[in-house]
Amino acid sequence: MPDTPPAHKRILLKLSGEALMGDDPYGINRATIVRMVEEVAEVVHMGVQVAVVIGGGNIFRGVAGGSVGMDRATADYMGMLATVMNSLALADAMNKQGLIARVMSAIAIEQVVEPYVRPKALQYLEEGKVVVFAAGTGNPFFTTDTAAALRGAEIGAEIVLKATKVDGVYSADPKLDPRATRYSQISFDDAIAQNLGIMDATAFALCRDQKLPIKVFSIFKHGALKRVVQGKDEGTLVHA
Repeated sequence: MPDTPPAHKRILLKLSGEALMGDDPYGINRATIVRMVEEVAEVVHMGVQVAVVIGGGNIFRGVAGGSVGMDRATADYMGMLATVMNSLALADAMNKQGLIARVMSAIAIEQVVEPYVRPKALQYLEEGKVVVFAAGTGNPFFTTDTAAALRGAEIGAEIVLKATKVDGVYSADPKLDPRATRYSQISFDDAIAQNLGIMDATAFALCRDQKLPIKVFSIFKHGALKRVVQGKDEGTLVHA
C-alpha cells in the first residue's frame, strides 16, 4: 500500500533544547539527536521542505546558576549562543544521515555558521536542504518560540510544528487530572481563552495574525513527525 502523500510542502519544526538531553541532566544526548534526525529524514525523503528552529535550554541549564542576577539581555545572548551549539550538533547529525543541512545564524559568527539571509534560506529549501535557524531572532527578550513563528512566516511555511514531550494539547494537565482529554484541534481564540500556554504570547499572536497554524505533538513518539506531515490525527492542531 503506498504511503499517504504529505499534506504540507514546507514546514517549520520547532525543537526545544531540552528535547536533546534525553535522560541526561543537561547537554546533548547523542542517541536522542540521532533518533530525532531519523524522524526528520523520513519527511525530507517524502519531498517535504524542512526548516528547524531549536532552543538552547539543555546547554543554558548547565550555566543557569551563574546567570542569577545577570543582566537579562546578556543572559539572552548566552542563550542564543547555546542555540548555535545545538544547531551545529543537529546539522552534523543530519549530514551523517545523508541529509544536507545548513545552519543560518541571526547573529554574526561567520567563521562558524553563515548569517541568516532570507533569499538564501529559501534557495536552500527549494534545493531540498534542511535549514537550521540558530540564535533565535538575534534579539534579547524574544524566545525561540517567537523565532519559530517569525521564521515560519518569513519563509512561507505552511505550518509550525512544535515538538514537545507531550502528545498534544490537553484540557488539563494529564498527569494531574485523569479526565483530561486531548484536543484534536482548537482555535487560536479558544486556546487564548483557556490560557493553554501553547507558546509564549508574542509567538502565538504572530502565528494567529499571519494565519499560520501550529501543530503540537510529541517528538518522542516513533513516526509522529511523519504522521503529522501526512495530515493524520496526531497531536493538536491550533488554527484560525
